[in-house]
Amino acid sequence: MVATNISILTLPPLPREFYQRDPRLVSPNLLGKLLVRKQRKRVLAARIVEVEAYLGADDPAAHSASGRTLRNAVLFGPPGHSYVYFIYGNHFCFNVSCLPDGEAGGVLFRALEPLTGIKEMAEARGVSLNEGKADSALRKLTSGPGRLAEAFGITRDRDNAKDLTDARSDLTIVDDGFPSQPIEITPRVGITKALDHPLRYIVAGNKFVSHR
Repeated sequence: MVATNISILTLPPLPREFYQRDPRLVSPNLLGKLLVRKQRKRVLAARIVEVEAYLGADDPAAHSASGRTLRNAVLFGPPGHSYVYFIYGNHFCFNVSCLPDGEAGGVLFRALEPLTGIKEMAEARGVSLNEGKADSALRKLTSGPGRLAEAFGITRDRDNAKDLTDARSDLTIVDDGFPSQPIEITPRVGITKALDHPLRYIVAGNKFVSHR
């Protein structure tokens, strides 16, 4: 069951207190919530099904491990703000800052299950929904950090440091009351450091996760 566009727009964003915790606590609680983009008269919404926690100075795979810079300053700032970075010269990655102001930590969004605004997501991704198997086409929309960022039009210029707890923001995360699902915890993927840390959280069995 998915909320309609009208009801999605009435849902308040998750409060700052939700993010003012260890990323290892925030991450599993984000699963099942909705990422929402208000885009002109359209609403894009997708359910969060895969995230990874990054822990700051003690985590060699985290952007904040080497200290505060202009690039990663959001991770050290107030919780609940978006941190967007460009990687491999071709796609953006979307994160949210965690922990109290001054402490670095964040959560990377790795996969979503598209629900509303699928046509707009497909156009942004250059994916045809009429070719091949429908499930396969839908997976191409938001399965993977680069894909989901492109589907939602997330870029560093547009969205970095955006307050996701502000109801006036065009990018928010909301709770539509979706029942909790079994969660699986695995090592993170797509990195070269701290490979054995069990900090990847997925909705168990969901077909939209980026790596099975």
